[in-house]
Amino acid sequence: MKDLAPKKSDLDPIEIASRDEISALQLERMKWSLNHAYDNVPFYKKSFDDAGMHPDDLKSLSDLAKFPFTMKQDLRDNYPFGMFAVPRTQIQRLHASSGTTGQPTVVGYTARDIDTWATVVARSLRASGTRAGDVVHVAYGYGLFTGGLGAHYGAEKLGCTVVPISGGMTARQVQLIEDFGASTIMVTPSYMLSILDEYTRQGRDPRNSPLNVGIFGAEPWTNAMRSEIEQAFDMNAVDIYGLSEVMGPGVANECVETKDGLHIWEDHFYPEIINPETGEVVEEGEMGELVFTSLTKEAFPIIRYRTRDLTRLLPGTARSMRRMEKIAGRTDDMIILRGVNVFPTQIEEQLMAVPALAPHFQIELDRKGRMDQMTVHVELASGASDADQAAEQLARKIKSNVGVSAKVILVNTGGVARSQGKAVRIIDNRPKG
Repeated sequence: MKDLAPKKSDLDPIEIASRDEISALQLERMKWSLNHAYDNVPFYKKSFDDAGMHPDDLKSLSDLAKFPFTMKQDLRDNYPFGMFAVPRTQIQRLHASSGTTGQPTVVGYTARDIDTWATVVARSLRASGTRAGDVVHVAYGYGLFTGGLGAHYGAEKLGCTVVPISGGMTARQVQLIEDFGASTIMVTPSYMLSILDEYTRQGRDPRNSPLNVGIFGAEPWTNAMRSEIEQAFDMNAVDIYGLSEVMGPGVANECVETKDGLHIWEDHFYPEIINPETGEVVEEGEMGELVFTSLTKEAFPIIRYRTRDLTRLLPGTARSMRRMEKIAGRTDDMIILRGVNVFPTQIEEQLMAVPALAPHFQIELDRKGRMDQMTVHVELASGASDADQAAEQLARKIKSNVGVSAKVILVNTGGVARSQGKAVRIIDNRPKG
């Protein structure tokens, strides 16, 4: 793999500023953001008043913990524009969730917000090893999903050539990567595995592809999957994080020179980690639920938004800004199986440790009588032969390392549904209620 680490002189000064400088900027911007939300969003005025808090009560960054949380349901309850802090005529763009689990959540951006978003994505691309003039293949979904357009605007901001292919048409994805000479790809990690399968199907050697950088997000993925992709393509694979409620992709990103967690762009987004049960802020370095407060957003300020993502905060390394570990899972996709908390990433880690198995999997949950049962559907890797032994090996690893018993079923190649966006890892057939 090429050494793609950026020069210090190419970085934004705030990326390598002192912690005192970063904290001072955060406090100044946080005061503005709290006042902006309180003065212009009825929800926040009522929420703060009900908690007995006023923006002027923020004297230090630690005072933020006294303010109330914002939940996803709050956004749904104020559909479509109730959370906006500027007139609708100042909104340059709208994005929204699919609404498959309830009322859609709508977010808006002013022209300045769009520029801020492009700036943090461009910073993320640069941290990943991408440079001005590179060809960036954007295979995230476009439309109301923030992934495609967020990546697109950031790549243009950096001065790259953008291929806005979106998802799907996997054979064409491979053709255009090769024909256009894409050096960076932005895509979900699960769909990257489908692209890898297509390289094999076409008889192409992925290590000869023009790709040098893969920027993967929108779903949790493991370091084992990173190793699989990097070795397959002879490329650098880094993690990008974001969610539409906070901005979109580009809230945090790994740096190619260390790949040791995602640096949060703290000049625009203030992170906290809380105990998901009590809501109390935990000590830095402890695992918990990630909470974000926006510091510069005009159209859609977000105060103490509970992301449901589980991670921990760590000190900066390649940048002064703090890091978050790769997402371990979500409080709302956690499986509780016979009293044991299980995340899909834990199953993936065990799967990746069995060379005879392909990296595609899906978890199915059922209830037999009074007992919940887990079945893991997997595929045999190309060239592997002893299917029964591989299945038994994975079942043993899940039992010994995750702490639950699982039935492993091997299916034909392609039998596990491929994703063109976020992977559907869990099918829960258990009775509700």
